[in-house]
Amino acid sequence: MIVISVTALIFRFSLEYVLNFNIRQQEQNAQDILKLISTAVENYAKDHLGVFPDSLSELVRTDPPYIEKGYYKKINVDSRFFSFTKGYNYDYLKLESAGYRCLAMPVLCGLTGRNAFTVDSGNAIIKEECSKKE
Repeated sequence: MIVISVTALIFRFSLEYVLNFNIRQQEQNAQDILKLISTAVENYAKDHLGVFPDSLSELVRTDPPYIEKGYYKKINVDSRFFSFTKGYNYDYLKLESAGYRCLAMPVLCGLTGRNAFTVDSGNAIIKEECSKKE
């Protein structure tokens, strides 16, 4: 009975460590991808006289593409929503001449990520708890 209790306790802490590690990795990936999107949008605007793209799909349709087609898994061809990793979804909001805003939201708050991230024109990433974004 003691062996089972100790094994269960070790298993619980191991599982918690693995889950927390995965969440930290997915959150770091989300921030890295937001930087990638932001840089691609900024480069697109520089090449198109300050005009931002209407959707992220424009960034892959150009020749050469600003974001490689094989790098992401597209959710919907005509949608602005993308999923680069299985833990986060990404949204791109064009704000006309004022700039743009990109969002990274966890698919399941608390399981795939604890934080939502936003990057606006100027590349500053803002972190908020995902419960505030839902």
